[in-house]
Amino acid sequence: MKKMLSLAAMCAVLAYASPASAELKLGGDASVRLRDVSYSGDTADTKKEDAVWQYRVRLNASADLGEGYFFKAMLTDENNGAGGWQSVGNNVAAGGNQEKYILNVSNFYFGRMLKDSHYMAGRLPLGSFNNPIFDLTLYPTTSCENPVANIYYDRVYGLNYGTKIGDGMLNATLVVLDNEKSNDTKKTGDGLFNDGYALHLDYKVNIGKVTFEPQFLTALTNASASNQPLFSSGYYTGFYDVTPYTFGANLAVPAGSAKLSFGAFYTSCNDTTPQNTIGVAGTKVDYNAYQFRIKGEIGNFMAFYDYNHATDKATFAKDATYTNNFVWAQYKIPVYSSAAGSFTLQPTVRYATNKVKYDGATPVDQQRLRTELWATVTF
Repeated sequence: MKKMLSLAAMCAVLAYASPASAELKLGGDASVRLRDVSYSGDTADTKKEDAVWQYRVRLNASADLGEGYFFKAMLTDENNGAGGWQSVGNNVAAGGNQEKYILNVSNFYFGRMLKDSHYMAGRLPLGSFNNPIFDLTLYPTTSCENPVANIYYDRVYGLNYGTKIGDGMLNATLVVLDNEKSNDTKKTGDGLFNDGYALHLDYKVNIGKVTFEPQFLTALTNASASNQPLFSSGYYTGFYDVTPYTFGANLAVPAGSAKLSFGAFYTSCNDTTPQNTIGVAGTKVDYNAYQFRIKGEIGNFMAFYDYNHATDKATFAKDATYTNNFVWAQYKIPVYSSAAGSFTLQPTVRYATNKVKYDGATPVDQQRLRTELWATVTF
């Protein structure tokens, strides 16, 4: 009788037991910052100086499913085109909702990590703040100031596969840049391949204490790039439905207690936009651009300098050249730290110059200085 009661009790427990589930880990960061912006030169902005109060919240989630399977996601506001930063009183004059902060699934991806390989799919984070290859591809004339991190929120939809080859890791990512079904007409019939696809190849290897990372990125089908200057919209047209390619490398070198890194990338496009392109059908596009970066880190201090130069030979009646310089410097001041999180202050300086010149026309020369103070809590 006791055995039967014990068996019945065990069956009842098993019947009501919930299935095994992965442990979901939550974390993130929240920041507020005061930014002072000043303009000089031939700027189209009506304000010469402006103080802006901003804030940002990012929530991270991750789950280990076992045997190498995983899931990760990040939530932040994607309604402002500023990398998740919201300005106090934003859009009030335009009839918008004052300080309405809407958390969106900014990136999410899942896959499997193995000993010598991995694969993942979803809205993949790019790490473009430290890797400007996507910046130069999508913004060839204004790649300096991390436009992909700000405007594209540092993520892209794609499929990634990585495997160890020799002493390094080779990563191949198939990227979906856009869905242009609106251009698929009976006359053109582009269908599936009217969408924008790209392939990114990356090989990262350590040679002694030096890290070398050559890369190649090419648009496989027609995609869109931008030639908008940093501060002014007066010369904007955009390179629509073209197939640029970009290549280059990052190099990281330790220097005592400091770390130096260098990057050099080149992009080029010689194409004619298809007849079904909205607004610029059949436009000849011929441009090239390059970008150099030098970055230094020591302790809590980090700074980098970008130089970008681009030449557009065909989109306008006259050749156009773009020359940009950008400096970012920051120092992180630890205020409090524990196993549960941290609180830091971070003074930051950003200085950008942008020069646009058309043959036979007066150049437009612009400068912008941003001084910022960040207060950030991580948890």
